Amino acid sequence: MQQALEVLLKEAMGLDAASIGASAVDRAVQMRMAASKLSDLRAYIEFARASAAELQQLIETIVVPETWFWRDPQAFALLSRWAFESWLPKNPRGLLRLLSLPCSSGEEPYSMAMTLLDAGFPAGRLSIDAVDISERALALARRAIYGKNSFRGAELAFRDHHFDAADGAWHLRESVQSHVRFQQSNLFAHDFLPGAERYDVIFCRNVLIYFDRKTQDHALSVLERLLAPKGIVFVGPSETSLLLSRGFDAIKAPLAFAFQRQDTAPVMQKPAARVVALPRVRPPAPRQPVVSVRVGSQATEPSRGLDEAVALADAARFAEAEAMCTQWMRQFGPSARAFRLIAMIRAEAGDLDAAAANYRSALYLDPNDYEALIHLGLLLEKRGDAAGAKVLSRRARRIESRADGTAS
Repeated sequence: MQQALEVLLKEAMGLDAASIGASAVDRAVQMRMAASKLSDLRAYIEFARASAAELQQLIETIVVPETWFWRDPQAFALLSRWAFESWLPKNPRGLLRLLSLPCSSGEEPYSMAMTLLDAGFPAGRLSIDAVDISERALALARRAIYGKNSFRGAELAFRDHHFDAADGAWHLRESVQSHVRFQQSNLFAHDFLPGAERYDVIFCRNVLIYFDRKTQDHALSVLERLLAPKGIVFVGPSETSLLLSRGFDAIKAPLAFAFQRQDTAPVMQKPAARVVALPRVRPPAPRQPVVSVRVGSQATEPSRGLDEAVALADAARFAEAEAMCTQWMRQFGPSARAFRLIAMIRAEAGDLDAAAANYRSALYLDPNDYEALIHLGLLLEKRGDAAGAKVLSRRARRIESRADGTAS
């Protein structure tokens, strides 16, 4: 029955259940079974298949929006530069068309609008479509009232400029809302945006990671259909290798995670990259690699690719470093070192949720990864989880003691 459930979710929303974990799926199903007054999983699956309304409710329960305004700010900085330096000179009278997919509760498409309006882009030449599978998320987006969780980081001047405070929340002004059109749809529906004009810019970030490879290929085919010939597509940091494998070039803009088809990527004018040395901590005594890959008759974990990724990250070429880590793991399998490097890159970008997730992946593969323990502990402490940070600190001290030959 578990397999039947996974098939249902894949057919309904493209979800690879393993990407979010069995426990998350089980919780959602148990909630819907209770709401439907069904105690048998087989009966519930048959009910969900027969009822479009119930299937949508299951999707709503599984989908948990996690977004905020200007998530990965380098992407929006590149959007502004590209619109003025590349698009406007070639389109003196056209309409700049943008797509946010999935748009969740609206923070991303509204950030797109605010970015361009604040930069002086002609308001009458801006069109943004925002699509999501979740009706609940779209209702929040159309309401356009946001709490503090939608505003992260220290740069919040835009909030005073575009929002009105009311009852402890912030209501986005109509001058921004009017540029975004929301629509409920399923990326895997046969009639998804049929006959739509192509988009100059597509944001499709942090969704491909929830699909298996076959489903990813289908989703990428849809994006290719919707993207204008010289358009630009933004993806999540863990999805960059998928674009590279489909004949796209990365635009040279650190932490923007932006791509164009080969032979169309422009050379963007930008300030010199800020070189950020990734933090180093004292490791414990050397240990054997956690992941081994059979090559001929020998088991080995090639390190050259990851060494190059570290060098790229130290040179602030973060997107390339993360893409190399992702590609390396596709070839050789999961690696604690690769997940740890991705976590450091995500932390540098301010995406602490992704950083924590990647540190935990590293520790799943290698519970004694000293650096992952230290950095995840610091991250948890920064986020106010003192108890969690203390547990990780004790584990790191025990490893350090063993490496030094002292008692823990």
